[in-house]
Amino acid sequence: MIYIGCHLSVTNGYEAMGKKMLDFGGNTFAYFTRNPRGGKSKEIIPEDAAALNQLLRENRFGALVAHGSYTMNLCASNPVTKANGLDMLQKDIDRMEAFPGNFYNFHPGAHTGQGADKGIELIAEALNSVLFPQMQTTVLLETMAGKGTEMGRSFEELRAIIDRVELSDKLGVCFDTCHVWDAGYDIAGDLDGVLQRFDDVIGLERLYAVHFNDSKNPCGSHKDRHEKLGEGCIGMEAMKRIALHPALQNKPFILETPNDDSGYIKEIRTVLSWMK
Repeated sequence: MIYIGCHLSVTNGYEAMGKKMLDFGGNTFAYFTRNPRGGKSKEIIPEDAAALNQLLRENRFGALVAHGSYTMNLCASNPVTKANGLDMLQKDIDRMEAFPGNFYNFHPGAHTGQGADKGIELIAEALNSVLFPQMQTTVLLETMAGKGTEMGRSFEELRAIIDRVELSDKLGVCFDTCHVWDAGYDIAGDLDGVLQRFDDVIGLERLYAVHFNDSKNPCGSHKDRHEKLGEGCIGMEAMKRIALHPALQNKPFILETPNDDSGYIKEIRTVLSWMK
């Protein structure tokens, strides 16, 4: 089995998100640790956090996949942007300790013309400055589509970052199906081959979560345009094969498809029907 859910808003608090996902019929979810375009984060009230943690235990949820801000760029050439990104990362990781055992996922960033090698160096440097041995959160680098100077466009780039982080046991990868497809990995025609490549380069033991999205674009487009399940270029049969693949079982699958609540409920039900 897999765990299935979608992104939820933290506006009404943390326990409220858990209750909403129960209403949706899912058993995991994602949320932004702060406004996805930057800004302040939602205050964590200890009683609210404790209530969510209890709800997750009682309902046997899979791990949650919190998401860092899109504006966080740890390898920016602009020193102010880079410093702001590091500040967000530090504060987000500290806040995640209120929800032990879950995942914090972020986009590695864009090297903004400095070159991939410099981007790798700066991302690893930032992670080395904030990770600590006692932390109860696993930090996930997200696979990216590779538009512009975006980092994480290949498994090799992610591996290079991991290799430079001292506490690499605190790191994993979030496998975004739209992103890897747009990056040129044919998960529709050769899923086994792509996962074997991931295993050879990074190791499947580091694949902790899946962003489960179809794509509006053909394989290798490097555009990053998500689509509803079965309505894109990956297709429903391929999405089903991904969800049922033995190497991806017992992991949280997070829908980031262009949907409203009713659309997410429908997709959650569809995915759960494949598990029967």
